[in-house]
Amino acid sequence: MAAAPHYERTIDSELEFVGVGLHSGAPVTMRLVPAPAGSGIVFRRTDLDNFEIPATGRNVAKVSYATSLMRGSVLISTTEHLLSALIGYGVDNVIVEVDNLEVPILDGSALPYVQAIVACGVRQQRRKREYLRILKEVEVREGDKFIGVYPGPGYSIDYSIDFPAPIGHGRFVGDLATGDYVEHIAPARTFGFKEDEAKLRNMGLIRGVSDACAIIVSAQGVENGPLRFADEFVRHKVLDLIGDLALAGRRIQGRVVAERAGHAMHTALVQRLLRDRSAWELAHGYDEEPEAQPSSANAMTHLAAVPANA
Repeated sequence: MAAAPHYERTIDSELEFVGVGLHSGAPVTMRLVPAPAGSGIVFRRTDLDNFEIPATGRNVAKVSYATSLMRGSVLISTTEHLLSALIGYGVDNVIVEVDNLEVPILDGSALPYVQAIVACGVRQQRRKREYLRILKEVEVREGDKFIGVYPGPGYSIDYSIDFPAPIGHGRFVGDLATGDYVEHIAPARTFGFKEDEAKLRNMGLIRGVSDACAIIVSAQGVENGPLRFADEFVRHKVLDLIGDLALAGRRIQGRVVAERAGHAMHTALVQRLLRDRSAWELAHGYDEEPEAQPSSANAMTHLAAVPANA
């Protein structure tokens, strides 16, 4: 029997973040503004006459090193960490006002966003939250890379990575419906290999990178440790996945399995899923739904355990 429905939520007050874009290096001010029920997550370019780009699969643009959205000729880059924080903490409706082309990278994780949302609080709205309940498997394969979504209660994720040393193999299994996100996923930071820096900069990427917003890995190991988790690398891939799957427009009810995937495969799964209307249905509650997210008090306890300069 399905659990009692949850209701949509928005943030209780406006939030502001100031930083630089990871790839553009451009300064950016971003404001999160409460939004009406049913409106979803909408990006608004305040520097371009408030042009709006809804965070949906049909607006996915570049996805090689970050997930970007485009509508017409207007771009919003590196959206995945913010979307991950919103979906991970259960915020359904918000307007994201940005005065440049890229979301600020901050510390390279979703932690600053979640901390701010927890501090300001969330507001329950009158509309019942709809979930994308998976009815049959949908898979994307590319060589030895793979991602699939399957029917199941909750929102479980099983993610495996395989990078060159010293990262190597890693696997993380968790469930967003049990409140795993705040404690186990949000603090995990993005990462990159020192040996790739020159190539990426020549491609016009990572102009805003620093050891304050990314884990820097060399052949000798992590250059700017300590890590927040021994398996922080795979946890960050889970963080990215949650943000990318947010582009389905609703939180998923089902089981996601990924092996060596990345942004391109994450968003390809979203688009394939949305095209196959027989693969899902809209539901107002998880079949066997645990607590969808921790209380604000518990979230504060979890977040306080993460060192601010880690």
